[in-house]
Amino acid sequence: MCTHQPPCPSAESADREAAAVRVSRPEQGWSALYNGVYLFDTGELLPYGQIIAPHRTPVPA
Repeated sequence: MCTHQPPCPSAESADREAAAVRVSRPEQGWSALYNGVYLFDTGELLPYGQIIAPHRTPVPA
């Protein structure tokens, strides 16, 4: 996993999205983080299979 100093936040922490990017494929809509989290345009997939829905700020009409 992560060997950065300071280490990346774990997949269980609230700030898991702050981990360093290991692989990025923006043309496919996903990135893999060093903590094992996969970020998609449509949410997140945690290393143990939990799905997190996207949490975007609504755009005012």
